Amino acid sequence: MTDFLIRPSVNNKSLFKYKNSIDENGKKTIIPIIEERPLTLYLNNQEIVTMMTIGDYPEYLALGYLYNQGMLSDINKVKKIEYHKDLRTIVVRTTDKTNYEKKLKKKVNTSGCAQGTVFGDLYNEIEEIVLNKNIKVTHQELIELSKKINLEPSLYLKVGAIHGCVLCEGNKPLYYFEDVGRHNAVDKIAGLILKKKY
Repeated sequence: MTDFLIRPSVNNKSLFKYKNSIDENGKKTIIPIIEERPLTLYLNNQEIVTMMTIGDYPEYLALGYLYNQGMLSDINKVKKIEYHKDLRTIVVRTTDKTNYEKKLKKKVNTSGCAQGTVFGDLYNEIEEIVLNKNIKVTHQELIELSKKINLEPSLYLKVGAIHGCVLCEGNKPLYYFEDVGRHNAVDKIAGLILKKKY
């Protein structure tokens, strides 16, 4: 088994529930299904978005979302994160005042099996990114990574209807996050990178 630093939350029973169902042969059965919950994100006093999520790692999700939307560029400006599980809200407080009223008016619904939204002129920023051409990933490393990731116990293998994203170094997978939308899993990794300054 691979030594993931964070692996899928397979045994967290709050992330899924068991439901009575009927299989393809007409027989009664009990199957696990993912629990999808709303999480409303505030940046200081401004409501930014309500995300549908499985609910694990809310701090990483919130930080990653704000970073990937261009609303947070420096983790050192975050002074407090308040997660209220009962209210299904998370508030990220920064040292700087923020106002994204104008940015929030322009939004794009992204394509994919789970619809996401990007705000402002994010696509213009993406087009300006230049990747480091010196970083190479070999065909063999991709095969090894795929095998390690696919053999790791996950909510996808247990329940289905979920996406995963893994942060790797060379042929070694390190952090494996899952969520109902792949963009949420990516945001969790971005939040982790910000928080740990990885």
